[in-house]
Amino acid sequence: MSDTFQMPTLLPVLPEIVLAVGAMVLLMVGVFRGERAAKSIEGAAFLLLLITALIIVWLPAGKLVTFDGSFVVDGFARFLKLLALAGSATTIVMSSHYLAVEKPETFEYSVLILLSTTGMMMLISAADLIALYLGLELMSLALYVVAAIDRDSVRSTEAGLKYFVLGALSSGMLLYGASLVYGFTGTVSFAGIAKAATHAGGGAASLGLVFGLVFLFAGFCFKVSAVPFHMWTPDVYEGAPTPITAFFAAAPKVAGIAMFVRTTIVAFPGILSQWQQIVVFVAIASMALGAFAAIGQRNIKRLMAYSSIGHMGFALVGLAAGTTEGVQGVLVYMAIYITMTLGAFACILAMRRDGQMVENIADLSGLARTKPTMAFFFAMLLFSLAGVPPLAGFFAKFYVFLAAIKAGLFALAVIGVVTSVVGAYYYLTIVKTMYFDEPAKPFEPMPYELKAVLGLTGLFNLLFFVYPSPLIDAANAAAKSLF
Repeated sequence: MSDTFQMPTLLPVLPEIVLAVGAMVLLMVGVFRGERAAKSIEGAAFLLLLITALIIVWLPAGKLVTFDGSFVVDGFARFLKLLALAGSATTIVMSSHYLAVEKPETFEYSVLILLSTTGMMMLISAADLIALYLGLELMSLALYVVAAIDRDSVRSTEAGLKYFVLGALSSGMLLYGASLVYGFTGTVSFAGIAKAATHAGGGAASLGLVFGLVFLFAGFCFKVSAVPFHMWTPDVYEGAPTPITAFFAAAPKVAGIAMFVRTTIVAFPGILSQWQQIVVFVAIASMALGAFAAIGQRNIKRLMAYSSIGHMGFALVGLAAGTTEGVQGVLVYMAIYITMTLGAFACILAMRRDGQMVENIADLSGLARTKPTMAFFFAMLLFSLAGVPPLAGFFAKFYVFLAAIKAGLFALAVIGVVTSVVGAYYYLTIVKTMYFDEPAKPFEPMPYELKAVLGLTGLFNLLFFVYPSPLIDAANAAAKSLF
C-alpha cells in the first residue's frame, strides 16, 4: 500500500480548538436561550479565554509544528498569543457595563470576539501563506460584523461597511501578493520561500518576488493600519461602539504585527535589504501622520485612531532593524502599547453624562477637580503614550530606537524621536484640558470593572521601571525563537 494518511498531531492547535469549539457552544446557547443568556455568555467567554491562556502556558516547551509545518508554536507565538488573549479578555470585561446599558440583548458580541481571537491565534502561528490567509480572514470577518453590531446606529453601520469594503480590497491585494510569491518560488511555506529567495539571486531577489512582497506588505499594512493603508482607521474608530474601538486598538494589532514580523523574518531573511526599505518608509510615514494628523482632532476616539497609527509606526522601527534586538523591541512595544491603550479606553468608556456617552476632548475639562483619581491615571497613561520617562511607554520606544541605531538606521531613529516630541503635544493638550480648564458637569460614577482595568494598567505603567526584567527577558526569549 502507498503512503498511509497520518493524522496530524493536534496538541499544538489545542488552544485554537478549545476556543473555536467553546465559541460554537456559546453561540448555540445564545440561539436557544435568547437574550436572557447574554450576561452568562459574557462570563463564559471570559473564562474560555483564561482557559485558553492556561493551555498555551501548559503546552510543552520548545518548538511544536503540525499540519506539515504550516502551523508553528514557538516562543514568539506563545508570547503574542498570550498578549492577544489578554487584550480580548480585557475588552470583554470593559464592555460589560456598556452592553448592559446600551445593548442588553447582544449575546453575539462575546462570541464574535472569541471567533476573532481564534483567527488571531491562527495568524500568529501561521508558517505558510495559506494558513496565514485563513487566520487573517477568520479574524477579519468577525471584526467586520462586530464594528457594525449596533444596527440602529448609522455611524456604526457605516463604520462596519467602510471596514468591510476596504478590508476586502486589502485581502485581495494580499492574495495577489501571495500568488506572485508562490509563482516565483514554487512553494507557500515560509521556510521554502526563504530557501528559494536566497538561492534565486544570491542575495538579490527576482523582480517578481519583490512585487509579490510589496502586495503582501500592502495587506499587512492595512491590518495594522499603517500608512498608506490607514484610511479606514479614524472613521471606523469613531463610528464603532466604544468598547469595540478599544478591541480594535488592542488585540488585532498584536496579531497584525505578529504576521508582519514572522513573514518578513522567517520567509524573507535573505532579501533583507529589499524589504527593509519598504518597512522604513512605512514606519516613517506612519509616525509622521500619527503625530501631525492628530493635532487638529476634537473627538477623542479619532485622536486615539491617529495615535494608534503612529504607534504602529514606532513598532515597525524595530522590525526595520531586522535583528533579534529589533524583534525583541517590537514585542516589548506591543505588550506596553496594549496596556496603555486599554487603560486609556477604560477612561474613554467612563465618559458618560446623563446616560449618554460623550466623546469630545472638551468634555474632559476640569476632570482633575471632579474625578481626581481618574484624571491622574489618565494623565499618566497619556504621558506614557507620549513616551515620557520613567513611564512604561518610554521603555517601549527606547528598545525599538536602540535596535534601529544598532542596525545603523540612524535617520529612522532620529525621525522617530522627533515625531515622538510632536505627538507629545496632543497628549499634553488633553492633560491641560483635564487640569487647567473650568470643570464641566461631572461624569456618572465609573463602573467597577473599568476601575479595575484602569487601576491595573495605570500601576503597570507607573511601576514598570522598578522591575522591567520579566517582560524584557520573555520578549528576548520569544525573539530568539524566531531566528
